Amino acid sequence: MRKLYGVPGTRSSRVSWALAELELDYEFVPVRLREGEGRSPAFLQLNPAGKVPVLVDGDVTLAESQAILTYLGDRYGSGQAIPAAGSARRARHDMLACFVLSELEQPLWLAARHRFVYPESHRVPAILPSCAAEWQRASTALAALLDPLPDYALGAQFTMVDILIAHTLQWAKQAENPLPDTLEAYRARCYARPAATRHQAAEQARMDQARAQAAAAEA
Repeated sequence: MRKLYGVPGTRSSRVSWALAELELDYEFVPVRLREGEGRSPAFLQLNPAGKVPVLVDGDVTLAESQAILTYLGDRYGSGQAIPAAGSARRARHDMLACFVLSELEQPLWLAARHRFVYPESHRVPAILPSCAAEWQRASTALAALLDPLPDYALGAQFTMVDILIAHTLQWAKQAENPLPDTLEAYRARCYARPAATRHQAAEQARMDQARAQAAAAEA
């Protein structure tokens, strides 16, 4: 049985969504990062960076959400979940993935670190306006990259890069960053997929369970 080590509501969600799209069974292994489990010797053997997600699939152990999506699409996607290596569509797929990770995600993650991830003594609130400006620039560029957008990032076929893009747009929406109308419509279309609905229900159940366990520990 493959295992996904993660935290609900984080980049782990990209992988659990991909597994739902591909209809693959797996065991979700929660990693309590705030309690230091990411720095345990056992977890560091899986990912020396001490971060989630990590996928263990037989003799394959992978960290980094986009690497995991690419692996799952190549291995289990039946030629549909990700374009063939060397094709023009694969080149565009990889270009968009690189753009999301290097441009679209970064202002969101930098703002999150200075809002609640870092200890208060390390936070620099003055950096937040520049994060908002960088988000605006990157989201406008993404809208142009996806124009015209018939259905998904590569056309009518949903692929792994759609998970990466839509999840990042969802992250932005939850952080109250504005989305261009075309990107909001695209995000909503991706999250309306049956697999996305199943994935979100599973994520909510995991978050509810984690809250219940935390409450029981404090009682």
